[in-house]
Amino acid sequence: MNEPVHDLTAEGQARYQQWRDTLLADPEARRLYAEEAAKADLWLQLVEARQAVGLTQHQVAERMGVSQAQIARIEKRGYDAYTLRTLRRYLEALGDKFILEIAIKHGETHPPHVVAR
Repeated sequence: MNEPVHDLTAEGQARYQQWRDTLLADPEARRLYAEEAAKADLWLQLVEARQAVGLTQHQVAERMGVSQAQIARIEKRGYDAYTLRTLRRYLEALGDKFILEIAIKHGETHPPHVVAR
């Protein structure tokens, strides 16, 4: 007899979707999830902005007067200890093609993001 074949990938995706839907049904969990997702995106926006102007981490570090290791930390996935001053200095080092936007909507703070001019 042939055993039924289970699509483990589909089952895993369905379980994940059910877990995510349950998690996001809670407004506070949904807010935290969105905040963390936005933070995760900031590091990538910084890297993409730097690459768009053709600078290396070392060049940005020189312009900011810091070490290349500090730039690597700022651009590291999951890093979330940004200060507004550091973000401003980083973007100034890239030139005048980018701005930093921080939006506050209905009393909720949204993480910053980089916008090209």
